[in-house]
Amino acid sequence: MSPYLLLDPAFDGLVPSSTLHINETVNRFWREGKTVHHMGFGESRFDVHPKLQRALADNADKKSYLPAKGLPDLTSEVAAYYSKKLDRSFNSNQVIIGPGSKAIIYGLQMVLNAHVFLPTPSWVSYGPQATILGRSFSYIPSDHDDNYSLDIGELDKLVRACDNPCKLLIINSPNNPTGQVMDAETLRELAEYCREHKIWVLSDEIYFEVCYANSKHKSISTYYPEGTFVLGGLSKHLSIGGWRLGVGLMPDTEQGVTIMQKLAVLASETWSGVSAPVQYAAIKAYEMDEEIEQYVADCREIHRMRTQFFRDALLNMGIKCTKSEGGFYITPNFDSFSQGLERVGIKNSRDLADHLLHQYSIASLPGIDFGIPEKTHSLRLSTSYLDIETEFDSGRLLSLYQAGVDVKTFMSKQHHPNVHGALDGFQQFVDTIR
Repeated sequence: MSPYLLLDPAFDGLVPSSTLHINETVNRFWREGKTVHHMGFGESRFDVHPKLQRALADNADKKSYLPAKGLPDLTSEVAAYYSKKLDRSFNSNQVIIGPGSKAIIYGLQMVLNAHVFLPTPSWVSYGPQATILGRSFSYIPSDHDDNYSLDIGELDKLVRACDNPCKLLIINSPNNPTGQVMDAETLRELAEYCREHKIWVLSDEIYFEVCYANSKHKSISTYYPEGTFVLGGLSKHLSIGGWRLGVGLMPDTEQGVTIMQKLAVLASETWSGVSAPVQYAAIKAYEMDEEIEQYVADCREIHRMRTQFFRDALLNMGIKCTKSEGGFYITPNFDSFSQGLERVGIKNSRDLADHLLHQYSIASLPGIDFGIPEKTHSLRLSTSYLDIETEFDSGRLLSLYQAGVDVKTFMSKQHHPNVHGALDGFQQFVDTIR
């Protein structure tokens, strides 16, 4: 290596985000003409609502830099939106606009010199972000048989062993990778614990608008407003991840003001400001327009039917799965097939994901990428791509749903051939390891 090339050792051992990597891998396979059932990437595939398309086109002439913290009209709209949706009060001074919520999460970890606590499992980028910043982090142990519930007792053990006075807990509900929702009682207890022990909470609520009707979303900020950062954005419920617009809401306290000031400095020295046309168009996204709200509700119900159908089919094969309450994720576990897995040479979750990809054309992600111990045979599956590989597919399924067909017809092989193809692959796999 050149003596002039000095790399930050924080990057040693890190690889590109596994979610983005699997998406690029599947797209390469598709270009090569290979059949792959894409369950490795969570991206809502529905069309951009026509009103949002027009809003973006109408603002294509907006070319000037905007305030680093965000367009004032947009921050006001975001504050009103979250005040209504979360049933609490926010003001525009609490809002920052970023190039996706991921950048704001990174910014908060940078501003707070904290030890980070992560539930097991957690989204793939929380831990690597901490590592890049030189922050330490710990996974809170949990168990698949208990649906990976966050155990405050296990958190307490880690907190007591931590000598950093600044502590940050990151939670995500609905959860990626499990698809589960934290209930109000759990959040209330967790809020009380974090308040008592002066622990900051970063509540990643990017999927809250994809929370199924029988699992009402509740924000921990309701119970712990002075210590909670709420993170969100447009990507999941409006299917516009590529617009790269995220929002962060800081506590309405003196400390919250200080943190916001630091984030604004970071924004001004790094991303400068989110794309002006996107910010102007996002005002329409946060106005709670009736047509857009109904569109979100329709897409949410389609996500629910597809994800719960897939989960139920896996359960019928004898595969244990986490509950499906929001988003488009399932975390199945194959430990009960351990002898059969060993027989075909599968020793850990990476082996399991590789085997399914190369032997059954099913793309998934190994549980280890989300903090689940490697020898635990768990996967993260996303239903969002199946049978919505093209823009035509999304319109076809939305029209079918809006026509009022029953669930059995909607989920039939006729309308969801790739869902059934992936399930056939899982059934063949299970038959070999029984």
